[in-house]
Amino acid sequence: QVQLVESGGGLVQPGGSLRLSCVASGVIFRFNAVGWYRQAPGKERELVASISGGGSTNYADSVKGRFAISRDNAKNTVYLQMNSLKPEDTAVYYCTMGLAWGQGTQVTVSS
Repeated sequence: QVQLVESGGGLVQPGGSLRLSCVASGVIFRFNAVGWYRQAPGKERELVASISGGGSTNYADSVKGRFAISRDNAKNTVYLQMNSLKPEDTAVYYCTMGLAWGQGTQVTVSS
């Protein structure tokens, strides 16, 4: 079955950067769209960014110009480069492919 494993979260100061990774197994990776979602305490899970099998990307308005999603099909990996981080970006970040979800990685933006 499909397994997704996220990594790269952590604590960062406002204005800082982090790169999240999502490694997939058990699937023909290059044909599948992948999305990054986040969920902050007390809030609903929201789509942050997505990338199609062909490389087309989509971003939430709140992260446009600051975040970039990319994929390396040779490594079965999708990345989320997050720059100019704000406290409101604090959340657990999940990657998803089809019906599969990863376990999430915590991102905390605080001084």
